[in-house]
Amino acid sequence: MEFIKIILTSVGSIIALFFSTKIIGNKQMSELSMFDYINGITIGSIAAEMATSLDSKFYYPLTAIVIYTVIMWFISYLTEKNIKLRRFFTGRSIVLMQSGKIYQKNFKTSKIDINDFLVQCRINGFFTLDDVDTAILEQNGKISFLPKVQARPVNVQDMNIAAKQEKLSFTVVLDGHIMEENLKLSGNNKKWLENELQKQKIGNVKDVFIALCDGNNTLSVYKKTDDSPKNDPFQ
Repeated sequence: MEFIKIILTSVGSIIALFFSTKIIGNKQMSELSMFDYINGITIGSIAAEMATSLDSKFYYPLTAIVIYTVIMWFISYLTEKNIKLRRFFTGRSIVLMQSGKIYQKNFKTSKIDINDFLVQCRINGFFTLDDVDTAILEQNGKISFLPKVQARPVNVQDMNIAAKQEKLSFTVVLDGHIMEENLKLSGNNKKWLENELQKQKIGNVKDVFIALCDGNNTLSVYKKTDDSPKNDPFQ
């Protein structure tokens, strides 16, 4: 009976987590504030307790999940409506460096060591601070860098080149199956797809791992293969 109870409560905790994430909203890990991150861990811990605890009633941790979810949703709603509350709950950006000047007090406020800052500089491609004009600590803990003009990569506009705007590529075949909606969005049909596959000497769509149609209506096809290279290209 205990084994069956664990199975049922595990399924229940997964369902509770699913609805909790749907209510709170989907965010990438890099977009989470520290408050969101800690609350997410807490909800996950409660769900795990709900799945494995045999001594207490399952609706105790379920109630806690509901309370956490409702409060987090309410805070999210408030931060969308009021900028002062948004700054209170999610924090604000902190300028660490600007115009070649490093603000030590802001480093202490943000609890960032200068060595950690230099590591982030190198990760972002700045191996000398002379190339950095501005560095800002964002609310999610990431550091944004504005390079000095002489260290900024050259773009098409700088070179006065008239470049054509690229468009999205659509996945029209995935693992041997035709993605009919994507094929329609690309402005094509199955007949066009079959003709393009025949041009590339592919007689059966089941042999295609993935095929993409770009903005120029060009089909890029990658066939299924059983090959598995064993060499490590980085050693």
